[in-house]
Amino acid sequence: MAAECPVCVNEIDFEDDTIVGELLACPFCGTELEVVNLGPPTLEVAPELDEDWGQ
Repeated sequence: MAAECPVCVNEIDFEDDTIVGELLACPFCGTELEVVNLGPPTLEVAPELDEDWGQ
């Protein structure tokens, strides 16, 4: 299975058992990506999580 990195536009291959919501790192630009769809395979930049300081 493969999808295009939304940042550097290179094609990224990933395992067939990948699931929606899984995080991947682009091997070309290093951006953390989230699998948002499997048909067709689609990647988006993963949302950054805010630090939780227990507040």
